[in-house]
Order: sequence, then C-alpha cells, then structure tokens
Amino acid sequence: MTTMALMEKPATASRRATWRWQRGLAWASIPLILLVWMLLALRMPSYVLPQPWDVLREGLRAWQDGSLPRHLGASLLRELAGFGLAAALAIALGTAMGLSAGWRAFMGPVNSLFMAIPPIAWTPLVILFLGLGEASMLAVIVMAAMFPMAITVEEGVRSIEGGEVRAARTLGASRRQLLRFVYLPACLPFITAALRIGFSQAWRALIAAEMIGASKGIGWMVSTGGQIGNSSQVLLGIALIGLIAWLTESFVFRRLEARYSHWRGQ
Repeated sequence: MTTMALMEKPATASRRATWRWQRGLAWASIPLILLVWMLLALRMPSYVLPQPWDVLREGLRAWQDGSLPRHLGASLLRELAGFGLAAALAIALGTAMGLSAGWRAFMGPVNSLFMAIPPIAWTPLVILFLGLGEASMLAVIVMAAMFPMAITVEEGVRSIEGGEVRAARTLGASRRQLLRFVYLPACLPFITAALRIGFSQAWRALIAAEMIGASKGIGWMVSTGGQIGNSSQVLLGIALIGLIAWLTESFVFRRLEARYSHWRGQ
C-alpha cells in the first residue's frame, strides 16, 4: 500500500465523522423547534397557535380525505416542471454569457432587473397575460429561478483557465469536445451550486404564486386556511413547505455538492 493511500484513509474517516456529527446536530434542532412551539402554544389561544399534535391531526384528516396528496402532488409537479425548465435555460444562458463578452454585456441589465424584483411582484402581471392556470405559475417559477442559476454557471465558465482550453485545442478538440470534456467537468461544482440556489428560489416563487392564482397546492392551502381562520391548516402548509425544502437540501443538493466540490480548480 502506497504512502498516499495510507494518508487518504484517516482523512476520509475524519470527513465521515464530521459529517455524522453535523447530521446529528441537524436532527437535534428539530426537537428544539417543536419544544419552543409547544411552549409558545401554551400561552396563546388554540385558534391562534395550535399545538403540534393539532396540526398533525389536521394532516391526518387531510390525508385520509385525499386533499393533502392532491395539493402536495400539484405543488411538486409544478416545482419539478418549472425548475427543470429554468435549469435547462440557465445552463445554456450561463454558458453563453461565460463564453461571450457580448452576451454578458447584453444580459447584464436583464439579470439585474429580474434579480432585484421579487417573484411575487410579477405574479399579477403574469396572470393578466397568461390567465389563471399552470402556465402562469410555471412562468413565475422560471423568472425567479433562471437568472440566479445562469449567473452562477457563468462564473463557473469564466473560472476555467485559458491554458486548459488552449491545451485541448492543441490536441485537436472541437468546440463540442471542449464543452463536453473541458467546460462541463470544470463547471460541475458551479452547476450543482446553481441548482441548489435555483430550487429554493423556484420553491418560494411557486408557493407565492399558488397563494394568488391557484385552486390547489400547498400555497393554496396556506392562503385558504388563513381566510377561513383554520390556523392548523396554515401551519400544516408551512410545515410542509419547510420540510420539503429541508429534505431536498439535505438529501439531494448537499450530497451533489459533496460529490463534485473537490473538482473545483482541478
């Protein structure tokens, strides 16, 4: 066994131990949140802040009558469709901006405009153009998620050293081969970071759009629960929003980043 292999084993074991410790802290924060929630609920009327078990009871009731799976499924389908479209457009746009100074200059004001305006501000205008329905919500998701992802991908493309590109061209690489074997591998850490940012932006935009222009979905649950004074339904929707975001962050994007982060700079 080589000296390098002997050195890598303790480093790998140390990283795993650190990951387990951090994961334990993450799980420990959940009981703390529930404890604070229960203590606050003891000091407030139940119609203002119900206890966690009241929200759980509301969730079981909604699951049994089929409304919760319907709302949850609608939100997840919209999120996946909108986020997938935004990611595809962002990777193409970010690559173009990274490779071309002209594209960067042209898209600079557009990026600043869409990054500065909250997605919920676009929702009424989009509904006027596209009407109530799936198309308007997908449009809001794309506008919210595409530009932050595109800027991150652009940074990844621009971080690639010119010597790497010149070496590949010297070996006879075509433009397609440069994209596949030079730019794409080097940009993977930036692409995974962009997807992580874009998913959270898309999720927030979706919930805001559903609260205004949907007839089903988690955002609709929160909005309707507030209108009829059902605080258990409101908190159920809020808990689902946070839970889905946390699960996606912990079990998808953090693992992707851990897998490709060591590629940065290589």
